[in-house]
Amino acid sequence: MISSLEKIDWRGFLGRPGPLAPSAKLLDALASESVLITGSGGSIGSALALRLAALGPRKLVLIENSEGRLFALQNCLREEVPFCSADLVLGSVLDRNLLDEIFDLHKPTVVFHAAACKQVPLLEEHPLAAIETNIFGTQLVARMTAQRDARMILLSTDKAVEPASLMGATKRVAEQIVLESGETVLRLGNVLASSGSVAEVFAEQIQRGGPITVTDPGACRYFLTIEEAVDLLIHAFDEPTRGSLLVPSLQTQHLIADLAKFMVRTLAPEQGIELAFTSARPGDKVAEKLLGPDERIDRTRASGLQSVVSPRIDCGLLHRMLRHMRQALDTRDLPTALATLRMLVPDYTPSWTIRSIAERTVARVAP
Repeated sequence: MISSLEKIDWRGFLGRPGPLAPSAKLLDALASESVLITGSGGSIGSALALRLAALGPRKLVLIENSEGRLFALQNCLREEVPFCSADLVLGSVLDRNLLDEIFDLHKPTVVFHAAACKQVPLLEEHPLAAIETNIFGTQLVARMTAQRDARMILLSTDKAVEPASLMGATKRVAEQIVLESGETVLRLGNVLASSGSVAEVFAEQIQRGGPITVTDPGACRYFLTIEEAVDLLIHAFDEPTRGSLLVPSLQTQHLIADLAKFMVRTLAPEQGIELAFTSARPGDKVAEKLLGPDERIDRTRASGLQSVVSPRIDCGLLHRMLRHMRQALDTRDLPTALATLRMLVPDYTPSWTIRSIAERTVARVAP
């Protein structure tokens, strides 16, 4: 995290109380489990790892495919929770043999699956990598979890609702995979100060003296803090109903331009940094939604989580389409992979960036 972000009182921007803090009873219950966190070097994964490490869990296993991020997490654990003996694993959730080894050796009973490709504009240019990690990485973790009779909580995103980006479409399929396996999905909004987030971009632009670039004056998002995201993940562990889709009770979206102005007032009030409106990038939307048009809230819990009734893809169709997509990925057949993705997520339309890549792929393989 950029150091200046640590000075910001995000509660002053959000203007609302946070979710109910997990109870001591809930934290004790989680500490009694053997916990695996994938993507543990990311902003949310590492914050969750540090929170759980402080509980003195029975077992804590942290897998991360970035050497730099795993090294940083290792140093944080040594400094902040020196009494915790977490097992750190450098590797990918796409490595079946590695996951087999982790589950056989450490026998996790709870899996928080946070590993994902998430940078929307970048993934528009690398669609096969996003499909590989977000869909098939999730499928592999879900299979391992089911085979070992463990519990799984998937960290998802509001970009999975009526997705305009490849990232959102792949996360929607990931949601369907996890729900079909009877496990839990937590769909969050934009997490402030997370790695690669708009707040981090704004902080870097402020450090350079501006301007701050915003795609659209009306662009708005549901925002929450990293601490709130961790609290909600812990509450999701307590969800009693199998195959639940959960969303936080967030009533108000905030303009991204208002976030930029708030950060300027906080970090550089005397510099007169200006806002510059650009244009939407491939995969961008003006506003996000936590619920799709055919989804509804079933109940709201005291934790601030809401259970969502959401239509499911037929199990047989889901697995047939995933096999078809897997074959396309193995041959790097982007047009077929996209066509299959659109069958699984009918309300997704690929951007011109992805369509142009697919067209070049066809031209390259044509006789």
